[in-house]
Amino acid sequence: MGTEKQRSGELWVLMQTRRLGFGRNPLRRWSDRAETMLLWCALLAALLLVPAGAAVGMSVRTSLNTTAAQQRAVLHEVRARTVESTERMVPSAPGDVLSRARVSYTDPQGVDRESVAGVAMGTKTGVDVTIWIDSAGNIVTAPRSRSDSAAFGVAAGIFTVLGSWLLLWGLFGLARLPLDRRRSRDWDAEWDTVAPRWLHGPK
Repeated sequence: MGTEKQRSGELWVLMQTRRLGFGRNPLRRWSDRAETMLLWCALLAALLLVPAGAAVGMSVRTSLNTTAAQQRAVLHEVRARTVESTERMVPSAPGDVLSRARVSYTDPQGVDRESVAGVAMGTKTGVDVTIWIDSAGNIVTAPRSRSDSAAFGVAAGIFTVLGSWLLLWGLFGLARLPLDRRRSRDWDAEWDTVAPRWLHGPK
């Protein structure tokens, strides 16, 4: 059983090696060589897409960090105190760790205010939390942290590479279709030539 698996693995490696154009094969047609060239071009493009994806990820991270810095320049981070508990609240979505609760705070003009903000699930009443407010004293979404920006950048880079690879593989498959049809016609023509000799013998 082990020997059969080994031979099967060696055969697969040999087939892939020949498919990449290594080794001499007198049966290779021009369509086979054209497919090999297309395959090498696709592999080269796939490798070049890796740094391209990394560049996209870096660009997304930089853009998000710039936007967050601009928000921090005009927003205010203040301390607030919860006026209701979130201990009995249930997440609005699976994995959600925040819940909406009323908090009291003092705006930059020194006015005591009360509004709704996102706080951690299970927070008790009277607990100090951090919120962000705009120049009018309204609670707004906190600027994205650098770690979140980095995570979004990594995700954008990975999805860019994977999506490009899938598109590249699809284009390679489409490019193979006319080559497969040409090979099929060549095989049919050769069989029409060889079959009578095999069926009726040499004359």
